Amino acid sequence: MQEADNSFMLQGPVTIKDIARHLKISPSTVSRALRDLPDVKKETREAVKKLATKLEYQPNTIAQGLVKKRSFNIGVVIPDFRIHFFASALSGIFKAANEAGYNVMVSQTNESYTAEIKSVQALVSNRVDGLIFALSRETQKFDHINQIIRQNIPVIIFNRMSEEIAASKVLINDYEGGLMATSHLIDCGCRNLAHLSGPPNLEISRQRQKGFADAITRQGLKVDTSLILDTDFTIDSGYEAMKNLISSGKAIDGVFAVNDPVAYGAIAAMKEVGIKIPEEVSIVGFTNEPFARLIEPKLTTVSQPMLQIGEEATKLLIQYIEKGKPALPETRVFGTELIIRDSTRYKKH
Repeated sequence: MQEADNSFMLQGPVTIKDIARHLKISPSTVSRALRDLPDVKKETREAVKKLATKLEYQPNTIAQGLVKKRSFNIGVVIPDFRIHFFASALSGIFKAANEAGYNVMVSQTNESYTAEIKSVQALVSNRVDGLIFALSRETQKFDHINQIIRQNIPVIIFNRMSEEIAASKVLINDYEGGLMATSHLIDCGCRNLAHLSGPPNLEISRQRQKGFADAITRQGLKVDTSLILDTDFTIDSGYEAMKNLISSGKAIDGVFAVNDPVAYGAIAAMKEVGIKIPEEVSIVGFTNEPFARLIEPKLTTVSQPMLQIGEEATKLLIQYIEKGKPALPETRVFGTELIIRDSTRYKKH
């Protein structure tokens, strides 16, 4: 490689050809060096990157897209930015997308089915190469998603899903988490167990509830279905559900909540009437929100690898974009971990 031609004057945006002329190498060599391909000598790669930084070179993604018939944009549809799980998953999505040279376009549905349909339509109209998707709590019909799948646009469903969607999925083992949380309550000596479940149309609600029920029956105990109440994942719904359980007059000594906000609402309702936690009632949440270790009592909860889920969903989507989708959808499942804090206690017998 020859020395750079420092007398070369640039006009307009810097291109690969400009860098090639500066270093007296071919544009294809510059392109391969910028992509870290192994067939370019290390010293050449370093020289190309150094000069590209000096000249403030920016890749022309539009031109790249025309050549490769891709936009290098991926769309993400999530229910709510304020939910810690989705905020953390988004960090993983951005990280994996940026490393692969893709931009991310995010749309929030605010848990609305109508907004979800509009979000999908807007992203597809903007010619995204694929979609990463988490269902709103209102969504019970899936034509808007299955339609774009039939158009051969790659789709990855994460966290909230339905078996009626013919797409690959990246999920938490919600059943395992529900089983683990309820088994811990039983180990603590709880025998009158309540479950504050999520919206029944969502698979995560059904799987966590199934884990709850199976943990009870495995111990030879009976599931009291009157102690299973649906919520909408919010603090307020957890508060109202727990108030209803208290008003029923039924004996309760353990509660498994579908997520931490619901658990927080339940704790507030119990504190309001003087129920001591965990002396009288132990409670376990799910998701390990940041506030779980700050509230009083600190909340025992099920942790999930949120950042990694976002990364995995993105890597899988980009793999489909660049290499094609598999003949059959695939599912990748991440495990959970029980974080024991002060809201549960092993009782003396």
